[in-house]
Amino acid sequence: MPNHLAAETSPYLLQHAHNPVDWRPWGEDALSLARTSRRPILLSIGYAACHWCHVMERESFEDEAIAALMNEHFVCIKVDREERPDLDAIYMQATQAMTGHGGWPMTVFLTPEGEPFFAGTYYPPDDRHGMPSFRRVLLGVAGAWRSKPESVTRTTTQMRELYASSSEKSRATGVLDASLFDRAIASMRQRYDRRFGGFDGAPKFPPTMTLDFALRHWARTRDVETLEMVTNTFRRMSRGGMYDQVGGGFSRYSVDAYWLVPHFEKMLYDNALLVRLGAHLWQATHNVEIRRVTEETLGWLTREMTSPEGGFYSSLDADSEGHEGRYYVWDAGELDTLLGEDASLVKGYWGVTTEGNFEGRNILFVPNDPSAVADIDGVTEPELRTAIDRAVRILYEAREKRVRPARDEKILASWNGLMLRGVAEAARVFDDDDLRAVAIRSGEFLFRALVQGGRVLRTYKDGAAKIGGFLEDHAAVALGAVALYQLTFDRAWLDRAQQLGDVILAKFWDDDAQSFFDTASDGEVLVTRPRDLTDNAMPSGTSLAAELLLILGDILANGVYTARATQVLEAVAEPMARYPTAFGHALGAADMAVRGAIEVVLSGDRHDARFIELAHAVSETYVPSLVMVGGEGEEAKGIALLENRERDEPTAFVCHHSTCAAPTTSAAVVRGQLG
Repeated sequence: MPNHLAAETSPYLLQHAHNPVDWRPWGEDALSLARTSRRPILLSIGYAACHWCHVMERESFEDEAIAALMNEHFVCIKVDREERPDLDAIYMQATQAMTGHGGWPMTVFLTPEGEPFFAGTYYPPDDRHGMPSFRRVLLGVAGAWRSKPESVTRTTTQMRELYASSSEKSRATGVLDASLFDRAIASMRQRYDRRFGGFDGAPKFPPTMTLDFALRHWARTRDVETLEMVTNTFRRMSRGGMYDQVGGGFSRYSVDAYWLVPHFEKMLYDNALLVRLGAHLWQATHNVEIRRVTEETLGWLTREMTSPEGGFYSSLDADSEGHEGRYYVWDAGELDTLLGEDASLVKGYWGVTTEGNFEGRNILFVPNDPSAVADIDGVTEPELRTAIDRAVRILYEAREKRVRPARDEKILASWNGLMLRGVAEAARVFDDDDLRAVAIRSGEFLFRALVQGGRVLRTYKDGAAKIGGFLEDHAAVALGAVALYQLTFDRAWLDRAQQLGDVILAKFWDDDAQSFFDTASDGEVLVTRPRDLTDNAMPSGTSLAAELLLILGDILANGVYTARATQVLEAVAEPMARYPTAFGHALGAADMAVRGAIEVVLSGDRHDARFIELAHAVSETYVPSLVMVGGEGEEAKGIALLENRERDEPTAFVCHHSTCAAPTTSAAVVRGQLG
């Protein structure tokens, strides 16, 4: 007998629809039941690709006796954190305050008014390794609710104070100037792992946004050590087991310090950020390996993660057949059978041994430089690459016969906006018509299915969009539209981005707090209005909005956009300098605010071959904080950068800080001006 989740569209919620727990989705029905019955709420938050969420479901939520305890004492609510990042942020703040750590599954007990009074993460069904059993937690919390109301009140009062402090008026913490970036780079160098890349020790998450800022800094300063930090980290990640050597795409993180053993789930947002970084890093280095990995990741996206309508799915599970990583690992004997005479060479390249490196089997990785492998086996590097490419095709076909990990097929606005931006920039950088078509189709889908009444909706599945979009959704989708404009110079994309920028100012900016909030002013009223300024696994809504407004402010000469963006960046100026890995995307926006955009204006008919040649010249070079506009006539109206720049033939203007190089019709001259 299904519970109240059966009518939901989220794959994560549907996974729990047949639990004996009387799960309900977050909403007025569940909250009203808690108020009328005076029962506390048991709020469980997770996501479809979460390994330990699956474990807790098997151990506890499918257990009849544990479910009976939950149903007797609590109103049980299940939330997909990817659908409701606002609820996740609010109650993660409480969980971290109460326990000193956070994670998923997140287990939070609330008053009927939604105030948290006890929290934790994963609980085993029996006492284990110093962790209390879930049974004991349930009975203890239920007992405290009945007989120790003063304890509950004391905790909820503390939580109200915590939430109040996080909503205080925002003020500048420092000055936005170039010294901020020098301090941030110095901090990064102190924490940089010179041997394996990345920062600090295990576990290691891809520090993509921090690397993007470092690449900008290199382009401004030409500091070789900074470029090496970016290139080495990207290469180490792509040669490790965190990168799928057979199918492309990156896993969420590595459990070790050297990128070998991943947590096998693949998330759209990680790969969106890595695709964009890979395209930029190729512009800076023209390194063949970086381009190959980036294009392979895009191949995974188009092959496995793209819906028939053009949207991008959310994630692939870590587990298959009840085991984490089973889909991705190999026995040495399997490779011998499948690869024949190539087996020895390929096993050496991918570090395959009889003993294995993961539970008796092998995660494929590249432990040695390909040139060294080629020398040892007496082949050339092109011959080695040919053998590896041949092996990839064979292993991929063999792997397709295995039980695939589950795919979360909901389409999230912000994640899609990030990937749209990555695909559009890769299409422009690699001059790839197929990627161009993917990007345009994705953008058209987003604005058709997820932008309604001028506002972005959060999630789409099975033909229906729902949940009012958050700050990150509006800003990421708008930045995707900007990237499409810079790919196509179709004015409609710029207009769409501007419309969403205006919504951000109208619905997410708060004059009292002098800050953006993550939820809209007309959104659901919760125990607090969340506002997270840090860039975590994804850029914060605030840093995305700041970058968007800086770009639009530059293109349209709109001082309000620029002032708002600068103001929110000043509020995190000092934390950015001290903790750059927590503000990677904000640092990139601050680079533009302080050092200025590099403006490239292409005047003329965007369909003219000479115009296209100029645009290609721009795309070959890495340009930090690039703002590029183009067109003529009606398409140029209202674009301040294009005013008074009409010429008889396609012409490029390269400008910085209101100073422009000589106008040119030559692609070669444009390359020189940018270089």
